[in-house]
Amino acid sequence: MSITSRLNDLGVTLPDAPAPAANYVPFVVTGNTVYVSGQISNGPDGFITGKLGADMDVAAGAEAAKTCAISLLAQVQAACGGDIERLKRVVKLTAFVNSTADFTDQPKVVNGASDFLVEALGDAGRHARSAVSAASLPLGVAVEIEGIFEIE
Repeated sequence: MSITSRLNDLGVTLPDAPAPAANYVPFVVTGNTVYVSGQISNGPDGFITGKLGADMDVAAGAEAAKTCAISLLAQVQAACGGDIERLKRVVKLTAFVNSTADFTDQPKVVNGASDFLVEALGDAGRHARSAVSAASLPLGVAVEIEGIFEIE
């Protein structure tokens, strides 16, 4: 099944790739590898903000992480000239969770992104990853995730 078909089955339409907010590029392609800059949690109503362990629970954090994964795929699609079917696999995610000092469920939050990528891509969505806490993130967002992808 194609990636587009899987996304359609999940009710997901990839948005236009978000533009960078400062002096950097949203992705770099070298050979068959795409390095995607950090994508922040952003939904239909704007940025998803909050601090895990204070004013946001794990389920809401996992939804925020899923939005980061959707933005990552949008960037990969842009890197592939609009053809998401060129995506071969997710290699690695590095995720930052805006959380209190005593919050320890960062992996559960980032599962929102990881689970979505496996749903959308099957085994090609399985990846290595890091999930770490951050005292704060840009614009007060709950989650930021960067990724490395293999393409054809």
